[in-house]
Amino acid sequence: MARLVAEYAEQLLTLAEVLFADPRHFFRSYSAAEIARLMSTTRSPHRSMSTTPTPRVHHLNLYRQYFELVASDSKAIEVRVKYPHLENLAAGDRIEFRIKDTEERCEVEVLRVTEYPSFEALLDGEGAGNVNPSASRDQQLANIRAIYGPEKEALGALAIEIKLI
Repeated sequence: MARLVAEYAEQLLTLAEVLFADPRHFFRSYSAAEIARLMSTTRSPHRSMSTTPTPRVHHLNLYRQYFELVASDSKAIEVRVKYPHLENLAAGDRIEFRIKDTEERCEVEVLRVTEYPSFEALLDGEGAGNVNPSASRDQQLANIRAIYGPEKEALGALAIEIKLI
């Protein structure tokens, strides 16, 4: 019992070190699941046993037409605005896409995240066919800007390379 308490205390101290290392942590709200994940994957320099990190899972909604492209493995790049909750999205994470108000879900692995200053630069850099193989570049740009207004685009655009799991 004393060993379990000591190990738990060490995990808490290591978690505190991680949180205090970057002031941005104080502007986030962490779920109990994320705290548990951090505690189980953060390795103290004093611990000899290694842990295999559990990938973070992000839950994002998609419109049906884009969901179907992801679910059929036809879409290699997902486009998002660089919202604060996506700031820490990284290769190795997973995304569970869902259609709002339905039970339809599919999960992907994040292979790469690249930031662009605009949607236009993103489509040029990634290739429109990787974002949506069934629409022209101009159609895609219009569709993306219909979803995200100019104030959202000003936050930055993320190209998220994904692989269906």
